[in-house]
Amino acid sequence: MLPELTVRPGEGERWERLAAWLAERIPVEEVDGIWVFRIVRREQKEYGTAIVSLVTGERRRILTASYTATIKGRDRGGFTADMVEVGSGPVEALHELLALVPVRADDEDPPADVEIATWFPPAPAPTGADGGADEAPDAPDA
Repeated sequence: MLPELTVRPGEGERWERLAAWLAERIPVEEVDGIWVFRIVRREQKEYGTAIVSLVTGERRRILTASYTATIKGRDRGGFTADMVEVGSGPVEALHELLALVPVRADDEDPPADVEIATWFPPAPAPTGADGGADEAPDAPDA
């Protein structure tokens, strides 16, 4: 079975590359939603587009992040990414802000929800010098 048919929306090598690219540019701790459109393949290229929602205080920002990957030919393995802020507003305006996302003419399916931890896993808990979790020192005897 082809690998791209065994993964869920938003999973796979190229989505991971887009997530890593985004993690260098946005505060991932503010991400509160990710949705991906169906991947489009044309000629020698693959195109992926995601919607990312970030919440800072009482404001929400909606971004589109996209990649273009060269999947065939002499430049196979090429990858470029781009990000555009398409709207911002109050936190409760999620649906209104999502409506600002441009709709692709050839896309019949709505974007699929992606677990945030899939793209931006939580940082591991710090460990002590002995490899165990840091523990609070014992309280002195009274």
